[in-house]
Amino acid sequence: MNYRKKTLEEIPEENTAVWSCTSESCNGWMRDNFAFDYTPVCPLCSSTMEKGMRMLPQLVNTNLDQKTLAKGVKIDQ
Repeated sequence: MNYRKKTLEEIPEENTAVWSCTSESCNGWMRDNFAFDYTPVCPLCSSTMEKGMRMLPQLVNTNLDQKTLAKGVKIDQ
């Protein structure tokens, strides 16, 4: 048996715009480019959210502007 450590690939991170819950008891947050509203409410506790920045792994969203879509509408690609 061979128990050697595998070298893990570095995941590139970038400064990303996020929405964070303002409630003290909630840790909810979401990336801005995945939000459906211009000023979203927390999906966990329904509190207001404030815009901020976080260092997160790069993630590509193929739907360029989620906010212009009607809620509940799925785009076929």
